[in-house]
Amino acid sequence: MALDLSIFRDPSLHESFVQWLIENQWPESSRHFGRLWDYYQNAMLETVSPAQASIEESRRSYVQAQEIGLPARITGRVYASGDGAAFGQDVADIQRKEVVIENDIAWRINAMVDFLFGQEFQIVSKAADADRRRDIESILKAVFDANGGAVFFQDMAVLGSVYGFVDCIVRAAPELSEHLSQDTSFLTSPIPSSNTSFDFVLRAAAKIALELIEAPRALPILDDHDYKTIRTYVQHFYQLKNEVANDGGFLTKLLNGKSSSRQRKTVSVTEILGPDAWQRYEEDVLIEEGFNPLGRVPVVHIQNMSQPYFYEGLSDVEQLISLQDELNTRLSDRASRITLQSFKMYLAKGIEGVGDKPVSPGRMWCTDNPDATIEEFGGDRDSPSENQHVGEVREAMDKVSGVTPVVAGVLKSKLGNLSSAVALKMTFMGMLSKTYRKQLTYGQGIRQIASLVLEVLDKAGVYPTSPADRQVEIIFPNPLGEAMNSNP
Repeated sequence: MALDLSIFRDPSLHESFVQWLIENQWPESSRHFGRLWDYYQNAMLETVSPAQASIEESRRSYVQAQEIGLPARITGRVYASGDGAAFGQDVADIQRKEVVIENDIAWRINAMVDFLFGQEFQIVSKAADADRRRDIESILKAVFDANGGAVFFQDMAVLGSVYGFVDCIVRAAPELSEHLSQDTSFLTSPIPSSNTSFDFVLRAAAKIALELIEAPRALPILDDHDYKTIRTYVQHFYQLKNEVANDGGFLTKLLNGKSSSRQRKTVSVTEILGPDAWQRYEEDVLIEEGFNPLGRVPVVHIQNMSQPYFYEGLSDVEQLISLQDELNTRLSDRASRITLQSFKMYLAKGIEGVGDKPVSPGRMWCTDNPDATIEEFGGDRDSPSENQHVGEVREAMDKVSGVTPVVAGVLKSKLGNLSSAVALKMTFMGMLSKTYRKQLTYGQGIRQIASLVLEVLDKAGVYPTSPADRQVEIIFPNPLGEAMNSNP
């Protein structure tokens, strides 16, 4: 890949290092973060080919993403690093058993998102002037509403919970970008803020795009001495085009599990954002570049939960994977046992031709062998230790995630008077503690996004603000709603 990074005028930014990030670190990060997303989504995938699948009693026409965590004695397959559930190598002499997947991760992540962004929160300006506070709050509301409103924040929380962090790029519309300059003498058609109507300001603010970047794309170049400072932001990914390519493409073949002469066109995209310039490459060719008059990288980094000395935060999915695998393994074992024991089976000894004799009412088997026997076995039997183990695995997932079935409305035992605020706090203590921690990290990220948006409008001459005017406060509602206001 031929890179020309001279536009960035940064002697510490080397083409060889950016190329190494794309060729070496990006594949590894994609495999790691892709597995986290697979465990959250647990997508159902068709098997590669019916002709390749052996004829087995328990074989289905599909597999699920979490099957890669099951042992080969159940799935009959082994998976190499980076393999998806639709791939893998069949193991000789091992037939596929009953596979049961119960995705206990997804509903826990969704419950966390509901507690964090299930209700509308407030963005309150801290500007000194009351009219200015009202205007700033209206501007920020217009920006976030234009980018999805509540859905934007829920998507942010899902990406952060799964991957451990989420990045947001603040992009100005082209008509605003041409006015972004600290030196107004270079403006071809400056926008005088003094006679600009506030309706125009709101329309201009609504054209600012907030782009959430999923972790597999992110390749940030951090400061050598401060892991919290982004010197240059690189993202690399494959993009589907509204065109048809004859040879398909790497991503297209990977998604379809086969090659075809007629596939949707897929191109590799590399974007580099610096404090003074930016570039975009497609298929290793420089397509666009320009200067960034903001003087800083327009990216806000949000950790799901803080993790010292790491760019990535703590993922809610990663710490549940091993327990999810254990749960699926035991559920599959139980399903195989139930399948085996659900039907009566007979072992006949000393009876000739018994294999041709049907087992049905009114049938009689005769033999002259006095030592002949027929033994009955099978039938469902209780396994208390197995049920107890499954229950303990679920309890372990409750403790690790902080999300109990009560959050999803599943009441399995008497919980006392839940109309009491104290009772609710005690019942949801783990979930509330995690929610409060996330309110700090996501709240800080939203404040940074708001400040960057106001800075863009200020430097474009649309709505002037000072650094003090760009300070906002995020007020989250009570996660338990009005019930917490009741008397204990």
